[in-house]
Amino acid sequence: MTNSTEIRPFRIDIPGADLADLRERLANTRWPVEVAGTGWERGVPRGYLKELAAYWRDGFDWRAQERALNAYPQFATTIDGANVHFLHVRSDGADSLPLLLLHGWPGSFVEFLDVIPLLTGEFHLVIPSLPGYGFSGPLTEAGWTDGRAAAALAALMDRLGYDRYGVQGGDVGGFLGPLIGRLAPDRVVGVHANAFVTFPSGDPDEFAGLTEDERRRVALFERFQDDGSGYLRLQGTRPQTVSYGLADSPVAQLAWIVEKFQEWTDPAAELPEDAVGRDRLLADVSIYWFTNTAGSSAHTYYERFHDRAFWAPRERATVPTAIANFTTDIAIRRFAERDHTIVRWTTFDRGGHFAAMEAPDLLAADVRAFLTELKETTR
Repeated sequence: MTNSTEIRPFRIDIPGADLADLRERLANTRWPVEVAGTGWERGVPRGYLKELAAYWRDGFDWRAQERALNAYPQFATTIDGANVHFLHVRSDGADSLPLLLLHGWPGSFVEFLDVIPLLTGEFHLVIPSLPGYGFSGPLTEAGWTDGRAAAALAALMDRLGYDRYGVQGGDVGGFLGPLIGRLAPDRVVGVHANAFVTFPSGDPDEFAGLTEDERRRVALFERFQDDGSGYLRLQGTRPQTVSYGLADSPVAQLAWIVEKFQEWTDPAAELPEDAVGRDRLLADVSIYWFTNTAGSSAHTYYERFHDRAFWAPRERATVPTAIANFTTDIAIRRFAERDHTIVRWTTFDRGGHFAAMEAPDLLAADVRAFLTELKETTR
């Protein structure tokens, strides 16, 4: 029986039979009828998805992706009954700060591949697959709220012997990072977040005096609620129903993820692969497919929707927090300052929701500037 505190070496090695099964399923896809004259406003266009699926089947080299991922040290451990997979890339710096990097949905740890070489000079990097995602494997029990996931990730840093560290995360990682700061304020030097979500309190006076850029972001948030949150409602209310199609059809899984990359990446990119690269996009989709974690990750949305603690009022967090707002992000500073101690707020005119993939140089530089200063002032 595996020792529950043991840290085990991990290496990605998808069986050849799984690769053959993927190609066969892609070749045998039954395509739906498409309404003439429509485009992305109704979902992923059939012509585009057909071409991308054909490339996934015949042009994409998963083994090359495996080699690239396995170039970094990977491990797995059991925390609170769940498997947690992670990269652990140590810095050569004598005074390097540990840094926990947290992906979101529909992302994975591959989001951070381009920032690794930009940060290892100053940081020891710990890059997990979130509980229930990717190589951390499907969760099989209820109750994995964001609070529980945050506690597991804090426990991971403790298990690695890190008693002082920074946290960076986007999307779901942008929820978990501040929660880890609340759980371990004496250990977390600072929390950096992108793709951060802020909510108005309901007081109309909060909207007085918003800048033009802030009004644009409020409009983006309202448009998301009105016309872009279908996936959110489905995963938050009926994740098991959604999971059948995603587990059985790779094209369904591809469309489910590609739609979000199309809508959330920098609008300067015409197509998702123009923003993040086709092979990197398909590596992310492939991880969801091979690990069969689309349903498991969807269930974490159900937990969030039904977790009273997540939505309950909290005291303002004390850990220094930095927000990086990219082109499609919707965070408003005055809303964020109600709940967090904001010490840095940066707005970028390049890159979108998946900043670590779209603009790794900008994200890494902002993280480095924020945490380097904090490290010096909190000695």
